[in-house]
Amino acid sequence: MPKEKILIICPFPFDVAAGQRLKYEQYIDHWEDEGYEVIISPFMDMPMWDIVYTSGNYFPKFIGTMKGYIRRVLDLFRARHYDVVYVFMWVTPIGTSFFERLICFLSRKIIYDVEDNVMMERSNNLNPFVKLLKGRGKTNYLIKNVDHVITSSPFLNDYCLDLNRRKACTYISSSINTEKFLPSNTYSNDNKIVIGWTGTFSSKVYLDLLADVFVRLSKKCDFKLRVIGNFQYEMKGIDLEVIQWTKKNEVKDLQGIDIGVYPLIDNQWILGKSGLKAIQYMSFGIPTVATSVGTTPKIIKHKINGWLVNNDDEWIEALQTLIENAQLRRKIGEEARLTILNNYSTNIIKLKYISILNNLVKNK
Repeated sequence: MPKEKILIICPFPFDVAAGQRLKYEQYIDHWEDEGYEVIISPFMDMPMWDIVYTSGNYFPKFIGTMKGYIRRVLDLFRARHYDVVYVFMWVTPIGTSFFERLICFLSRKIIYDVEDNVMMERSNNLNPFVKLLKGRGKTNYLIKNVDHVITSSPFLNDYCLDLNRRKACTYISSSINTEKFLPSNTYSNDNKIVIGWTGTFSSKVYLDLLADVFVRLSKKCDFKLRVIGNFQYEMKGIDLEVIQWTKKNEVKDLQGIDIGVYPLIDNQWILGKSGLKAIQYMSFGIPTVATSVGTTPKIIKHKINGWLVNNDDEWIEALQTLIENAQLRRKIGEEARLTILNNYSTNIIKLKYISILNNLVKNK
């Protein structure tokens, strides 16, 4: 029998962006094992990806954007030949919902995977080009009209349920391959403790929230701050190690962290975040200190599998306690790893994705 076919329409090339890499991309092999043929159509190619988050380069960015629109026009002609069209984030980044309307009209069945709280406009002072790419009206149109919405947080799922005409929305958390993201921490104080944070330049604004915390903490404890990202970073007065993220070294670099930090701001945008950083740290058995907001308190149980905080004084108390108490780091870290194995591993989450696909195909 011919295989059912899935067309994935997404912003970024395969295996480069965390929002895709640690969500649906992990399950494409499983979908293929279950009998689906999967074709991926990213808006950006690799040359565009390499420059999109840099300053300047306006002409190459313009060319990359035009090439993306050509791909989307071609997608319009082939969408009707697929059993399911899977849209992640948007069909095109600029302007009205014109392309989103066309893809919904032409598709047999369509799934919309929405990451973070994209209903909220977020400024991007570091890169005006990225802000320009944020078209309005696209998200709500897709949420209302697709056959199924996949969301990144319970709060976002409630929002989508109110909008979707079919009331077909499922919250699916970011997830981790727990056979790859393995603990290696010895929970020892024989060496300087490493506090770690990982993210992209667009999220480093949250790391900046801890500048005063780290300065005050350095007067109480000896520690190193490891920042893993795609940008350069400075923090005066702090023993700082900046590592450029690579797929090859991702696991090793994260395994070198003793305590993970996940600072956030209490606003509407954060309600849509999936708690991915906390899930990453916890998968390695790393005790995680996080702002008690949004989805994070649904993942972290205070002082059991992590530590929730609300202000600078609580940040300092949590970090100092964990730095000084190796056994507490071990206790919390081991409980954190167990939480991920039971609730956020790819072996668990893959069943949710395949169930949605199978139900849509059966009812096409």
